[in-house]
Amino acid sequence: MSSIEIAAARPEEKTTIANLMQLYTHDFSEQWAGQERGELQDDGRFPEYRLDDYWRDQARIPLLLKRDGRLIGFALLNAQAYSGRAVGRNMAEFFIVRKHRRSGAGTEAAQAIFGRYPGQWETAVMRSNTSALAFWRKAIAGHPHAVEIEESDVSDNKWNGPIIRFRISPPE
Repeated sequence: MSSIEIAAARPEEKTTIANLMQLYTHDFSEQWAGQERGELQDDGRFPEYRLDDYWRDQARIPLLLKRDGRLIGFALLNAQAYSGRAVGRNMAEFFIVRKHRRSGAGTEAAQAIFGRYPGQWETAVMRSNTSALAFWRKAIAGHPHAVEIEESDVSDNKWNGPIIRFRISPPE
């Protein structure tokens, strides 16, 4: 039995995701070196991420990730396609706290999320985030129902980096 739990975040758990988003932004800020993005505000916090739409728009799904009953991260899903092609789901944001990285928890969580939402997926990875690209390639290729996996490199006004498109077939 899996020790990873994936649960849709309830509106009253928005603060939990907002708190985790501060850690995520801290980790991610190194990808923005030399840019205005990712600077701390005067109160020592990063700017707030717009989360309200995740409880208003049915195409957006906020998820909390737990391992053995303990919170380890979150995922935000939407239907935005950086490729310009039709997509059912996009992994907009995915975060596992450092303590649980490289333990298999992230891969297990990602694959559980894919399995929960079969259909056409897209995951866009910032060009400079090479470790994330390696993670996503492995997590997607290792999913037993992932088919039609394709990777493209995009550099336009909407996105700059690799985009992995794949379909998760429903289990038979």
